Amino acid sequence: MKAMAVALAAGLLLTAQAAQAAAQDRFDAKIATEMSRQINQYPQFTIFDYVSGSVDNGVVTLTGKVTMPFKKSDIGRRAADISGVREVVNNIDVLPVSSQDEELRLRIARAIYCHSAFWRYGARANPPIHIIVDRGHVTLAGVVNNNVDRMLARSLAIGFGEFSVTNDLRTDAEIRSE
Repeated sequence: MKAMAVALAAGLLLTAQAAQAAAQDRFDAKIATEMSRQINQYPQFTIFDYVSGSVDNGVVTLTGKVTMPFKKSDIGRRAADISGVREVVNNIDVLPVSSQDEELRLRIARAIYCHSAFWRYGARANPPIHIIVDRGHVTLAGVVNNNVDRMLARSLAIGFGEFSVTNDLRTDAEIRSE
């Protein structure tokens, strides 16, 4: 009888821990959703900035690249103000100031968002294709509808004097499957 009581107590403890872990996962998911909303509603956030984050037990880790130092601190502050956030680890990098990089950003943005296949993306309040240029190296980040759009965006980003183009665009289907 004593062994059964110990087994029952251990089972209840494991069940309580699993329930607590599930509750924390739901809470982290709410924080992540709010964090995404806060970043997208930040008025200084442009297609030339890209920030992503993760949440683990209320600890937010921010990564990505922004064009100005104040954006890094502002986004970190916005994440810290979210209810339930215990700590913010701000690993956002600030891109170096460069007139060549700025010119490259503008030329690639014009090539992509002026192409008729991407008008529907450009018409959004927060266009989903982000163009990160760091010392002549281009990274396309964000979400597009399909693989054809991903490949077309990459091809439109080539030929402007860039050193390399990395295509980190993901499709809606890839996002949903995560």
